[in-house]
Amino acid sequence: MQALTLTLAVIISCAVLLLRPARAFSVYIIALLFYPMYLGVRLGTLDICLARIVVAVLLLRCLLNIQLRDKFNWCRLDSWVTFGAIARLCIAIAAWKMPMAKSFENSSGYLMDSYFAYVTARLCLTDYKAVVTSVKWIAIALVPLAILGVVESYTGWGPYYKLVVYCPWQGVAEPSLSIRSGYYRAVGPFSHSILFGATFAMFLPMVYWLRHQGRNWRMISYIITGVLVFGILSSMSSGPVMMLIFVSCFLLLERYKNCIKPILILVAISFVFVEMLSNRTIWHVFASYADPLGGSGWHRAKLLDLAIEHFGEWWLVGYGMQDPGWGASLGMTWTDITNHYIIAGVKYGMLGVIALCGTLAVSVSTLVRLHRSVSLPLL
Repeated sequence: MQALTLTLAVIISCAVLLLRPARAFSVYIIALLFYPMYLGVRLGTLDICLARIVVAVLLLRCLLNIQLRDKFNWCRLDSWVTFGAIARLCIAIAAWKMPMAKSFENSSGYLMDSYFAYVTARLCLTDYKAVVTSVKWIAIALVPLAILGVVESYTGWGPYYKLVVYCPWQGVAEPSLSIRSGYYRAVGPFSHSILFGATFAMFLPMVYWLRHQGRNWRMISYIITGVLVFGILSSMSSGPVMMLIFVSCFLLLERYKNCIKPILILVAISFVFVEMLSNRTIWHVFASYADPLGGSGWHRAKLLDLAIEHFGEWWLVGYGMQDPGWGASLGMTWTDITNHYIIAGVKYGMLGVIALCGTLAVSVSTLVRLHRSVSLPLL
């Protein structure tokens, strides 16, 4: 399997070297979508997946291209993303309870998955046309993946299941399929059904936006959007379904922008009143009523309790790659952290949480500023 992974990596790397930047970036994303991260190439102690090889090649190509470098303008968001990447790397090397070489190896892999991908996107997607091209390519590629999810959810069969045994760092057997509400939880080429469903929800707004591209794209956008909804539902996971609900509400507000500020104010006031009137914290109340599939909302609420209870243990440098030891309180033998903010905290301490929140805040404020400043807000 390593030979196949390396062969595909060489072929796709050649493609990203030859194609125009926007299309090359789309090919990288499609490789991420379709080829499992758990199939790697072993080089000494390193296990390098296909996507990391491709993004390294694409980033090198972008950095050597004078025209792409000239189009790049450093912005506040770049500073926050870079700060987060450096902070995580330094904390991992200095504080994680494992050999420095192992910490650096682990952090470097995460750096390639996150920071390399971010910088490559900034260099490749430099104008309106590039963004449109990339979204179109990804939208079309998502269709067969969503169809695969529906097949998996209905039949329990998937072409990726038996490939897990070739994972060099786990060596586990074919995963057992879980059933929820009478359907199998589709996983596809991902490691978990939540990630599979969340992928479709993440791209849904951009695909739906393609309806403004004219010609046949109005109808194509509606069709692909419907297919992606089925892809989300095929995961049978409450997280992606909640993403679908929120995304749908936000897309609906595109027609009613004047309602956004009153809604935000109402939500904030409601949180205060619920906190005052209820004998439970707001996150426990929210988890009780906001989980459409009746899944593990209580688990997510309990995680917040545990993060606050053990704040003194993790706030400085986190626990690194070690299990926080909260499993017993969750009724588990290990700690399944399903909250990305808490993951950032228990791995890297409050500095990791600050970097994550700062990046998100700057991203949203930049979008708001651009929406107000351009002559055509649709762009």
